[in-house]
Amino acid sequence: MLEDLTTAASAPTAWPAAYPQGYAVVDVETTGLARDDRIISAAVYRLDALGEVEDHWYTLVNPERDPGPVWIHGLTSEALEGAPLFQDIAEEFSARLDGRVLVAHNAVFDWQMIAREYARAEREAPVRQRLCTIALSKELGLPLPNHKLESLAAHFGVVQQRAHHALDDARVLAEAFRPSLRAAAAGGRRLPLQECRPLTEWRDTAAPRIGQQAGGGSSGGYGSYRPTSWRPSRKRPACPHPNPGRYEEGKRLKQGMRIAFSGDTSVERDLLEDRAIEAGLHVSTSLSRLTSLLVTNDPDAGTSKVVKARQYGTPVVDEAAFGQLLRDVEPASEQ
Repeated sequence: MLEDLTTAASAPTAWPAAYPQGYAVVDVETTGLARDDRIISAAVYRLDALGEVEDHWYTLVNPERDPGPVWIHGLTSEALEGAPLFQDIAEEFSARLDGRVLVAHNAVFDWQMIAREYARAEREAPVRQRLCTIALSKELGLPLPNHKLESLAAHFGVVQQRAHHALDDARVLAEAFRPSLRAAAAGGRRLPLQECRPLTEWRDTAAPRIGQQAGGGSSGGYGSYRPTSWRPSRKRPACPHPNPGRYEEGKRLKQGMRIAFSGDTSVERDLLEDRAIEAGLHVSTSLSRLTSLLVTNDPDAGTSKVVKARQYGTPVVDEAAFGQLLRDVEPASEQ
């Protein structure tokens, strides 16, 4: 551990020319995890090309609705009532993000929330690439017990003071990202950068406003927290290939495999499903013992598909890994 920290503490003499020139380490706290949930606080640590902190910024955001799981983030309706709306802080937020790679822990989630808020405000986030520190830790082969931020922080000796507070989470991530970045540079590794596609429009479903919690509960009561996500059903063509069985780690996907999705994705779900179908895969709306692979960016979630995947031993990958697998799908062995 001490050897790892010492090695990562100083920047390598030959810095990879292809690495980004600056980073924006971001954390957002939200009213929930669904598509219509809102940002209630945001923090950004700006880092230079070598991962050194330039400055930081933090703001509360009035979500104009129930704040959701107060027992997690600690932000009540009263605390948020006088906070600025997202459209009021969008310009400052943009200044912090502009020209930088967005860095976050489970970056697909933070990017989705940010992109939706900008779309609601009829603006576009000035972000073209993101870097997930979970993906980076996998690339580096860090010996972590799991992919939680606290585990990454502990590996690099970073002390967390206020978990689920956007500013402290962003600080912790910035301090853990610096040695990760330098270890990647020292090893000449390619950073796992992903494209960020901004949304051009957005429409929310109705949600309880601040001070009007559903079910008459308090701002922190579970009865007032109703994460929902709805998509219109689409009739898909039948997959012409037989199911070859489960996906095996390290191997290629094969045409006919049954793919299920759970939770939010950075690429719009319909587009992601279309790509899977075009590759010859079978997209399933449910998960069974016949499912070949579950794609989710939150493998620790308690959704029915994730729970069933654990029960059945169904392989699980995140969206980024699935995107890589889609590039080289093995042809079906027709029967």
